[in-house]
Parts: sequence; structure tokens; C-alpha cells
Amino acid sequence: MKKLAVVAFGGNALLKAGQKGTIDEQEHNVYETCENLLELIKKDYNIVITHGNGPQVGNILLQNIAGAKMFGVPEMPLDICGAYSQGLIGYMIEQQLRNLLEKNNMERDVITIITEVLVDKDDPAFQKPTKPIGPFYSKEEADKMAEETGAVFAEDSAKRGWRKVVASPQPKTIGNKNSIERLAREGQIVISVGGGGIPVFYVEPNKLQGIDAVIDKDLASALLATQIGADEFFILTDVPKVYVDFKKPGEKALDELTVDAAKKYSDEGQFGAGSMGPKVNAAINFVQATGNTAIITEASQLKNNNAGTRIIQ
Repeated sequence: MKKLAVVAFGGNALLKAGQKGTIDEQEHNVYETCENLLELIKKDYNIVITHGNGPQVGNILLQNIAGAKMFGVPEMPLDICGAYSQGLIGYMIEQQLRNLLEKNNMERDVITIITEVLVDKDDPAFQKPTKPIGPFYSKEEADKMAEETGAVFAEDSAKRGWRKVVASPQPKTIGNKNSIERLAREGQIVISVGGGGIPVFYVEPNKLQGIDAVIDKDLASALLATQIGADEFFILTDVPKVYVDFKKPGEKALDELTVDAAKKYSDEGQFGAGSMGPKVNAAINFVQATGNTAIITEASQLKNNNAGTRIIQ
């Protein structure tokens, strides 16, 4: 039986540091990442792709604001903006991957699924929003918008201004997980859980509703990998391996990590909260839940049989 892998694209799969984010730049980046992904397809994996959406959903929010101010176009809530971003990014990945499949005489359907992810409306994260989204504002602008809309704003740690902050609740259930698994095991390449998924909750029994929140992409991807019984979970980032003492004297790349060792390093502060930390935590969640292997690596390493850092039980 073919192995089923969930592959979480990192931010640099779509947009690299210093780029403006034009469609040409993003399509080129996606094409390069998908070229590396072909290595898994050639090894006869069945694949589900997940991805982030930070810059894209930020741009959609800016377009919302500009359209409302200049033309009176009604602003859309964050869950709708997330759905927009899932569609546009899924389209880019689907098209570039299809181009590569045809170039290599490989036949697989590529299917994008707009994915809702259930969260708990009583999650403590809603009492303390921490996830910054959208543009920077002055203190005066932020205070005015907070008064008018009830939104919460916080000053950026680098003192670049004030940004809206939203909750980042824990994902509970991936929408359409059964269909995602079935399609993938049939050999189709499925793109899902874009940007961590669209957060939804039950406002009353049998009635789902979107909510202003951003789910961590890696945690949602790990949950998807768990709920569809993936054999392996790949997290693609911009470094080939996980390191301890990263960019310090004595820096060391890790080939393999047990869950216990990963937790120990995490408790020591080895993995940054805004960088490698969420990836290692997501890998730990998957391995603990399934007993299977998670791999954190850079996309170009997928051609190697022992790519990246392997997290095991």
C-alpha cells in the first residue's frame, strides 16, 4: 500500500523575504517548491498539501479596507477573507503542480478543498487575542478603530506600529477529513487546511458560524495528518534540519529527535516561538497521536531518503 503523507508548505513556498508578492513571484516560488514535491510523488506517495496564508490574507484585508474607504464596498469578516486566500493559493498550487505533472508525463488530479476547522468557542485564546493580522496603524488610528469596531489592537514588538490581534484557538476537527483521506488514498493530490483552515464554531446546535481567529497552520496540519491516518507528516521550512543553539557557537543540526528529547529542547527555549517552536510542537502532536514519523526540512531536501530532522516516538 502506498504511504500517505501530509506536506505542510512553509511561507517561503509562496513568498520569499524581500519580495513584493506579485503573482509572477508567487507562481515561480510555488513551481520551485512543487518541483521538489515531485520527488515524493516519484517515490509513489499519496499526498495531501497544506499551506500558510499570512501575506495573502493580509493583502486581502488591506483591499477590504481600501474598498470600504474609497468606494463603500462592505468589508468582509476574517473568516471570509481566509476563504478567499484558500481559493487563490489553492489555485496557484494546483496550476503549477499540474504543469509539472504534465511535463513529467504523470497523471494525477489535483483538487483544492476549502476547509473549515472546528474550534471551541470557549477556548481561552478568545480571552487573550495574540495573533497579529493586517496592516500597521498609528496609536491614534488603532484607538479609533477599536472604539468603532470593538477590535483589539496591540503594539508590534519591533515598534513598527499597532496591529489588530485575534485569537489563535486550538483546532478540534478538520472539516471534510473523510473525503480528503479518500481522495488522497485514491491517488489524487489534495490541497486543504489553507492558512490553518477557516475557524468555525457552533453558535447553537447544528448551526456553524465563522469567527475572527487564525489557527496555527502547523497545528492544524498535524491534526489533519492525525485524523486521516497519515504515515508521515512533512513540515517544509527554510532550513534543512532542526538545530540546537541555532546561529550560536556550537550550533548543531539534529538528524533525529525523540518526542522526549524534542520536549526537553523546547522547554530549554531552543526553538523560537515565532519560528521553529510551532513546527516542533506540531510534529510532537502528530507523533504522540499516531506513533508515526514527522520530518522537518527544506523542500530541496525531499530528494534525499533521510531528509531533514525526523521526530519519532
